[in-house]
Amino acid sequence: MTETAPHRPPQPSHDCPLCPRLEAFREKNRRKFPDFHNAPVPGFGPGRGRLLIVGLAPGLKGANATGRPFTGDYAGDLLYATLDRFGFSKGTFKARPDDGLKLLDCRIVNAVRCVPPENKPKGKEVSTCRQFLEGELQAMTELKAIVALGVVAHKAVVAALGLRQVAHPFKHGAVHALPDDRFLADSYHCSRYNTNTGRLTTEMFQSVFAEVRRRLDED
Repeated sequence: MTETAPHRPPQPSHDCPLCPRLEAFREKNRRKFPDFHNAPVPGFGPGRGRLLIVGLAPGLKGANATGRPFTGDYAGDLLYATLDRFGFSKGTFKARPDDGLKLLDCRIVNAVRCVPPENKPKGKEVSTCRQFLEGELQAMTELKAIVALGVVAHKAVVAALGLRQVAHPFKHGAVHALPDDRFLADSYHCSRYNTNTGRLTTEMFQSVFAEVRRRLDED
């Protein structure tokens, strides 16, 4: 029997015009940083994975520069080291898209695909980009676990799943039961600001993924 090819979710175009503010910022960055990716950043990792990690948005000199989520800035250093620790990646992360790193049973996307000014997307931009997150969720037919990095990502996931926000409040370390025996785990975003201020420690971040790994291994 021939295996059916996985459904590929819709992706924003290279010159996506859906959010005028982000489009204008992208054009500005294309002039200022012509060697950067400067386009919507696609998801990274296999579509048949059981784990989906949802971040906020590309960093200006991170994913917006490299074209791969969490690649090129501090947040990626902590995230990819943690994925390696818990068996969700293979290879060595070298903070560049050609480092050969492979994700195992895991995919990474952002709630907003384009870099926003000051790393802060507006609510309408998150809502506009939600269609692409919805597509990812629908395409991942083996999905069992979602990790939301920060409040914005958490709310985007809950909205994309058509669930009530009040029934799923964000809290670091919380695990929310979802339909179809899936679950959503919350973590503070692994940004330099959160780690420098002590809001998020390496141990706190790792504990979220330790719980995800435990649940997936028991599934």
